[in-house]
Amino acid sequence: MLTREAASNIPLSGALRLAAKITAMKPLRIAPSILSADFARLGEEVRAVIDAGADVIHFDVMDNHFVPNLTVGPLVCEAVRPHARRADGTRVPIDVHLMVKPVDRIVPDFAKAGADIISFHPEGSDHIDRTLALIRDCGCKAGLVFNPATPLSYLDHVMDKVDLILIMSVNPGFGGQKFIPAALRKLAEAKERIAAAGRNADNPIWLEVDGGVKTDNIAEIAAAGADTFVAGSAIFGAADYRTVIAAMRSELAKVPA
Repeated sequence: MLTREAASNIPLSGALRLAAKITAMKPLRIAPSILSADFARLGEEVRAVIDAGADVIHFDVMDNHFVPNLTVGPLVCEAVRPHARRADGTRVPIDVHLMVKPVDRIVPDFAKAGADIISFHPEGSDHIDRTLALIRDCGCKAGLVFNPATPLSYLDHVMDKVDLILIMSVNPGFGGQKFIPAALRKLAEAKERIAAAGRNADNPIWLEVDGGVKTDNIAEIAAAGADTFVAGSAIFGAADYRTVIAAMRSELAKVPA
C-alpha cells in the first residue's frame, strides 16, 4: 500500500500522476481562488488551472460592506461555469465564498448561476440555521466560514447541516496576505468537531483553509487537519500553474494519512 512517506520520494514530475493515489488515502483538494486570476482572461485562467491539476475553483464574493472590497456576482459565476470542466467533460466544483451581508437574498442567484458549494460567515446571517437550510434547498453544499477572531461555537447546533467548514487564515477582503499561525489551532479544533459529528465517508464535512497558503506551509496546514486548500496569488502569481500545483501535491504527500 502506498504511503505518504513513499509518495514524498517520487520526483516532482510524477506528482500529478500520483495525485489520484494520494486522494484515495485521504481526499486533499487544491482550490485556486480566481480573486488572483487575470479577469481579462478569466475563462482561460479557469481552464488553465484545471488542466494544471486544480480540484475546485474558489469564487470569492465581496460586497464592500461586510468586507472592504468589491468583487464579482452571480453573472460572473454563470460565465465561469462552462469553463469549470475537465478535458473529459467532468464538472469541477465551484466553491462560492460569500463575504456579504445580508446573505439569504443572493444565495438562490448563485445556485442558479452554477455554484456547487456556497459558504457564508455567521456574522452575515441573522438566522444561521435558516441560511444553511436555504443553501441546501437550492441544491448546493452548505458551508460556514470563520474569520480569525470568530469562535467555532457557532457550529454547536448546526453540525448536521454543514458540508464544509472554512477557516480563514487571514482577515478577509484582499488577496496576497500572510498566513496567521493561530489558524492551525483552529483547524485542529474544527477537525475534532468533524470527527465527533460522526459523518460517514459518503457524506463528509470538508475542512477548508483560505489565506496565505503556499508551497512552503501547505504540509503544516494539512497536518493540522485541513483537506481543502484555497490558494490565490501562490498559484495565479506563478509562471507555471502546473509546476506550483505539483509542488503543493508533493508537499502534501509528506503528510501522514
